[in-house]
Amino acid sequence: MIPPAGTDTTKPLSSVSGDALRDIFGRTKVVVGVVHLAPLPGAPRYDGEGVAAIYQRALDDARCYLDNGCDGVIVENHGDVPFAKPDDIGPEVAAHMAVIADRIRTVLGRAIGINVLANAAIPALAVASASGAAFIRVNQWANAYVANEGLIEGEAARALRYRNNLRARGIRIFADAHVKHGAHAIVADRPLEELVRDLVFFDADAIIATGQRTGHTADLGYIRQIKQASHLPTLVGSGVTVENVGDILDIVDGVIVASSLKHDGVWWNRVDPERVRRFIAVLRR
Repeated sequence: MIPPAGTDTTKPLSSVSGDALRDIFGRTKVVVGVVHLAPLPGAPRYDGEGVAAIYQRALDDARCYLDNGCDGVIVENHGDVPFAKPDDIGPEVAAHMAVIADRIRTVLGRAIGINVLANAAIPALAVASASGAAFIRVNQWANAYVANEGLIEGEAARALRYRNNLRARGIRIFADAHVKHGAHAIVADRPLEELVRDLVFFDADAIIATGQRTGHTADLGYIRQIKQASHLPTLVGSGVTVENVGDILDIVDGVIVASSLKHDGVWWNRVDPERVRRFIAVLRR
């Protein structure tokens, strides 16, 4: 269908209405902690410890974030390195993540999101539907890039049809722009702003800006460029610390944070409650 004259074609015609952050968290300027799961059964680094310990660690980390002031959490299979491409991810990943996410949501009663690495939007939607999660994060929603896993293509077309088949259009899409851990030479002939507008056109609900790798801080000018390219809520998803969060939130609407809130600032360690409290105290001041 051709849009009526005067329609802004950078805005999707069929997306869920409303501000995603306000709808999910009841506010703007949000802080979302990442629950980095220990290696799941089937992953190369899984040592056979049993799922009970994995589930309990995830619940403990989520509670540490939420009880000390974060607005929500994202559950992510970050322990499953090296990550598989979406079509190579087994059903056991979604099964275990659904159990974990449901326990976190049920016990703690707060908004949660799902990120299945690498770029597995359809398994993430399955987990979100099964667990009652409010949103998923997708690192490459439109276009394509070269990642550690190889060539990664945008998942929007398949994922939106799958979400519609699940009758789960209320699950929001948080999409990365110019995502970390990869090279974007394939689309280097197009400006960053155009890549962000592609996410909007493909019905993303929020945009995520990142640095070059996990824990890497993006340049403020780069963050501002992404924020100004669309009308959608924008978050920064890497390199957020107690020292820079004020400057970052002067530009964007929220932050996704993990490494700087872990013991010793290392992503695979447990969440440090004192670091979380200090981080939130800075924001309140």
